[in-house]
Amino acid sequence: MFVDEVDIRVSAGDGGNGCVSFRREKFVPRGGPNGGDGGHGGSIYLVASPHLNTLVNFRYHPEFKARRGVHGQGSNRTGHDGADLNVEVPVGTVVYRVLPGNETEPVVDLAHEGDRALVARGGHGGRGNQHFATSTNRAPRRAEPGQPGEQWHLRLQLKLLADVGLVGYPNAGKSTLISRVSAAKPKIADYPFTTLTPHLGVVALSDDRSFVVADVPGLIEGAHRGQGLGHQFLRHVERTKVLVHLVDVSLASGREPADDLDVIRRELQLFQAELLDRPQLVAATKIDALDEPERLERLESKAASLGLPVFRISAVTGAGVPELLEAMWQRVAERGGPLADARPDLPRGDLSPGAGPHE
Repeated sequence: MFVDEVDIRVSAGDGGNGCVSFRREKFVPRGGPNGGDGGHGGSIYLVASPHLNTLVNFRYHPEFKARRGVHGQGSNRTGHDGADLNVEVPVGTVVYRVLPGNETEPVVDLAHEGDRALVARGGHGGRGNQHFATSTNRAPRRAEPGQPGEQWHLRLQLKLLADVGLVGYPNAGKSTLISRVSAAKPKIADYPFTTLTPHLGVVALSDDRSFVVADVPGLIEGAHRGQGLGHQFLRHVERTKVLVHLVDVSLASGREPADDLDVIRRELQLFQAELLDRPQLVAATKIDALDEPERLERLESKAASLGLPVFRISAVTGAGVPELLEAMWQRVAERGGPLADARPDLPRGDLSPGAGPHE
């Protein structure tokens, strides 16, 4: 099961209480206070792991709690700190804090393998009575309680990491194409919204070249407002380097191909304007079922006015697919470097895990 959004609760460990104790030994009158400090509570970290590709486990295990610090003891013995809890999440997870009224504020974007972020800080341990001795109060009978650990309601959203994103109306042939060029096996059927979850496929070319393609579920007009689950689908193209518009040129769609291209580009722009700054290709699909060549010509004319190359393909017969894949690879290679950050305004996580939570 592919799950790309979950809510979880994290509770860091409370700090241990300080101890009230006095030195009591034979022949040592008025030995003085010797209560130890409480240990610090454990903190909770989220760690981006390449071994996970869905948030499904969090749906069945939504609560995480770190160990509390041990209370201080006599003879100036400090309690042990609670162990920190490292929770693995898929690479590409964006973390939000859920506020009252179901409002959210962004916390961190775990966009790269090994990113590590502190999401709940453990409480400080309380001081023992040894710290409260003064010249006028040699036998203090007070100690500090441990501070409570942080507790937060978090929302995790997974945004797929792919080099190429396939976008278009439902039934444009995205799933058929990705199943032909990779080992991905999405559900394929002749009705809208057959694909309800994104799929990743690795395309292998000659000379050991390869890149990752994401089959994003179909978009419709109003997707940027959430129509047709648009928000859930659109966020998976935020990190892609290249966008490929799949446009059905057959009469079966009942729409004008040139208008389809306009609608999808507009939805992408309204969702996130920067998406249209990325390299884009247009794939005229289902040319094996082309009944009116004028439909294809109008699409090519529209794409030419936008400066976008058009590739005539049939995912069923394989016609034109090799040329499209080579064009994808060329643009991916030109982009190079790491995948685009979906939230450049967010910190990339605590990449110095040696730093203690109580410094």
